[in-house]
Amino acid sequence: MPDLFPDDREHLSLDPGAVLLGGFALPVDRTLLEVITHVAETAPFCHLETPGGRRMSVAMTNVGRLGWVSDRHGYRYSPVDPLTGRPWPAMPPNFAALATKAAATAGFSNFAPEACLINRYASGAKLSLHQDRDERNLDQPIVSVSLGVDARFLWGGQGRTDRPRRVALHHGDVVVWGGPARLTYHGVDTLVESSHPLTGTLRYNLTFRTAN
Repeated sequence: MPDLFPDDREHLSLDPGAVLLGGFALPVDRTLLEVITHVAETAPFCHLETPGGRRMSVAMTNVGRLGWVSDRHGYRYSPVDPLTGRPWPAMPPNFAALATKAAATAGFSNFAPEACLINRYASGAKLSLHQDRDERNLDQPIVSVSLGVDARFLWGGQGRTDRPRRVALHHGDVVVWGGPARLTYHGVDTLVESSHPLTGTLRYNLTFRTAN
């Protein structure tokens, strides 16, 4: 599995339709983290269950009109938090503004996210290769923001067995993919023990989508 650790990361093409914007979220990183803390007070992080009955190593919560959830009934979007039974917190304007700006920078204009999945990784957590295909509208891109501890993004192909590359993700990096890359298999390698001055040993990821 080859590594991809480029020197020029400001606007790195991963594939047609997929771009890494190095450090794009740094100007608003502290604000994003403050919002995450407030969101978790209303919609606490939890470890969801896969349809196969396995507990996910990544803790999750959501903001927006819809939130991504998983249990033995499958993967889907829900307007309410299954943990509290209440609607998800509204999409913060600064979240939506960052996602829209990143998408436009990557070549996808008029992106209007209605869902943001917030993942929290501790040491040892990982996200297996998968496609984001639970959305009805696959014409819109995915915008993924990294905060905190460094991670290795697994960037595969259109088939599950395609050999993925490992892409270094640092605090403030944003990856955008859509068009021909929209259903690319991707994931996050096991998070190694490390520390970041703003998040301690944790990594956060914001994944913006148009669900309908």
